[in-house]
Amino acid sequence: MIAKRLKPVALQARRLYVELMFQVMGRALQGISEVDKTAQNEARELPDGFLFEMMVRPNGPGLIVEHTGSGHFRYLGSEAPRPVDLSIQFKHIAHAYLVVSFQEKTSVAFAYDRMLVDGDISYAIRMTRILNRLETFILPKLVAERAVKEYPSNLKLPEKVLSAARIYLKVATHFFDTARAS
Repeated sequence: MIAKRLKPVALQARRLYVELMFQVMGRALQGISEVDKTAQNEARELPDGFLFEMMVRPNGPGLIVEHTGSGHFRYLGSEAPRPVDLSIQFKHIAHAYLVVSFQEKTSVAFAYDRMLVDGDISYAIRMTRILNRLETFILPKLVAERAVKEYPSNLKLPEKVLSAARIYLKVATHFFDTARAS
């Protein structure tokens, strides 16, 4: 009886967590594109105005980032101003929760058919590399190793800490700017 009452609460908690994580990820994508040359080089190959979406189907939380040129992203929130170029869609909130809570790698979720990719596969691979780089910086190594396909062996602690601090500072700045504009 109690379990039946707690199920909707647990689902709502997962939804709120996924929504918050998408906001953090969107701002962190913008942040890494401002501070990391490797991520900038990956993003430079995307066309200017390229829109990337990650969302939960059918109308769950999501994030939209735009490539503004020169390898830089701008987080646009959850509403696309025009049709997106690449969409990664989780089939259910539980699937998104597994990935954004770092219990399951994105590649594993894709292999288990928990998500769809709509758009050019080469762009999807490029965005996945950028997301993996972001996760290696902003997550503790133990968690990052579970989240990404391959943790870079040449990433040393000083570089990781400095990059993470710069990215988190950008995320905090973007949250603050959003709150101030509201």
